[in-house]
Amino acid sequence: QVDLVESGGGLAQTGGSLRLSCTASGSFGSIYGMGWYRQRPGQSAREMVATITRTGYANYHGTVRGRFTISRDNDENTAYLQMDGLKVEDTAIYFCFGEFTDGTTWGQGTLVTVSS
Repeated sequence: QVDLVESGGGLAQTGGSLRLSCTASGSFGSIYGMGWYRQRPGQSAREMVATITRTGYANYHGTVRGRFTISRDNDENTAYLQMDGLKVEDTAIYFCFGEFTDGTTWGQGTLVTVSS
């Protein structure tokens, strides 16, 4: 049983910053890829925001590249998403994920609201 616990969401103003974290707990071996997807208001589909491999290779959605930075601490089984220069269109529920030997696990989601 693996759990991913997210924290750090909340309310920010346009141009502001928030930092999300995602920590894995339970019984597992290695965590391979980690990252975040988001689901915007009124949309059913989730879109990839940022991902990072165990060795630190990062990939970003084009709309957040240059504003968001993903990182991870393998010793702490935690990934971080530093979100700077927030825009109203970044408002969404952000879901972290982790890729484990037995499959992919998702966090509970955290709401990020950006006001103008």
